[in-house]
Amino acid sequence: MAKNYFKLTDDMTWPDRWLLGDPIDEQGKEVRGRQFMSGEPTRFDGRLRVPVYHPGSSLDFTRVDTGGFPVVSEKVARVLAELAPGDVQLIPAEVESRPETYFVVNVARRVKCIDEVASEEVRYGEPEDNWPDELGYYEAVYGMRIDPTQVGDAKVFRPWGYTGSLLVAEDVKEALERTGATGLNFTQVTGPSPISDEERAYKRRCRELLDPPLAARRAAWKCLGAVDELAVVPRAICYEWPGHRQDWRVIHREAGRLLLVSEGLSDPFIARLEPSVGFGLELALETEQTELHLDSIEGSWPFTLLERVSKEVVAHENVRERAKAGLVALEVAGTGMPATLVTQEGRVGALLGLESRTLPRRFPTPFGDVRLVTVKALLPAELEYVLKRGEAGLDELARRFAETGEEHVSRASRQAVV
Repeated sequence: MAKNYFKLTDDMTWPDRWLLGDPIDEQGKEVRGRQFMSGEPTRFDGRLRVPVYHPGSSLDFTRVDTGGFPVVSEKVARVLAELAPGDVQLIPAEVESRPETYFVVNVARRVKCIDEVASEEVRYGEPEDNWPDELGYYEAVYGMRIDPTQVGDAKVFRPWGYTGSLLVAEDVKEALERTGATGLNFTQVTGPSPISDEERAYKRRCRELLDPPLAARRAAWKCLGAVDELAVVPRAICYEWPGHRQDWRVIHREAGRLLLVSEGLSDPFIARLEPSVGFGLELALETEQTELHLDSIEGSWPFTLLERVSKEVVAHENVRERAKAGLVALEVAGTGMPATLVTQEGRVGALLGLESRTLPRRFPTPFGDVRLVTVKALLPAELEYVLKRGEAGLDELARRFAETGEEHVSRASRQAVV
C-alpha cells in the first residue's frame, strides 16, 4: 500500500494570528533564514530571539514571514524529535513577549520526489535568475504530487528543486494533530492527479504559447538597462489582455532614470490557442527615479498614467493602430495625478509613439516583431496646443521635444515647449 505524504503550511484562517519576523542571534544580528531553507544540515551555536512583528494569537506552528522556516512550540518539537530525529534540527529560540521555549526548525533532509507528470503544473527556473545551485530547480509547482516510492525513510523533508515546501509523512501529520497543535494546515501531495489529462494538455499548450514571448520581452528589457526584480508591481489576471496576464516591469536606466514597461499586451490571444503578437505593442514610460516609488509603484503617478493609457489602448483598436503607426494624443482622468499635469477639466494628456534615440522602435519575439510605444505626460498647455492644431501640432510638438534631448521622458515638473 502506497504511503501518503502532506505539504505542511500555516493555517492562515486562524483568527487574529500573530506574525513572526526573522530571528536575531545573541550578538543582536539578524540571522539569514536561507540557511534553514536549503533542506540540508546547518550549524548554529547559541540561542535565537524571534521578534513578533504583528501581535495576535500565539500559535504552535508558524512559518517566519508566512513563507519561510517554521518556529514551533515544545509540543510540536517533541513530535518531530520523536518521529523524525534524523530529518530535523531543533534550535532553541525565545519568542518576544512569550515565557515558554520555542524552536526554529531546520529541515535537514532533501528528497528528489516531485512527480512532474502527476502535478498540475511545474515551471522551471532559469539559470540567470541566480536561484539555488541546482540544475532543474522549479520556479513554481502547482497542485504538487510526489512519487512516494522515491521518499525512502524520510519523515520530514523538503522536495529537491523546490525547497520552499515542507513535506511530512502521514504518521507525523496524525501525531501532530493528536497534540491539538495550532497553526497547522495539511495538503495531500500523494494520490490521483488534481487535474485531468485534457486540462493538463490545455495548460501545456498555454505555456507553449505564453512562455516564448515572455522570454523574448525579458531579453529585450535587459538590453535597455537593469531589470529590477525586487520592485513591487501590481500583477493581475485581466481577461481584456490577450494572454489574460497583466504585468509590468521596472528597468533602471542611465542618469538615474527608470523605465516602466507593460508586460502582456503582446501575448498571444490565449482564447484562440494560436501564435500571435496579441495587440502587437507594449507601452513604455521613462521618468526620474524620484518620481517612481520602487517599494510599490502602484501609488506612483507614472504608473497611474501608464495604467490608464493601457486601458485606452486595450479598449480602442483605432488608438492601438495609430500608436503603432505614429503619434497619437490621449486624455485620461487626472485623479491622483500631480497638479502640474492636470487641466482645468480634470484631465491629463499623454503623447504616444514619440521616437527615441535610446529606445528601440521594435523588438523581436518568436511570433513576430512588437512595437515599443513610448508614453509621455503632457503639460496642459501642450495638450491644448495639440487639440487646436491636430496632426500638425503633434509633429511640431515631437520636434520640439526632440530638441530638448529628452524626447520621450516624462516629468511632472518642467517647462512647457509651447
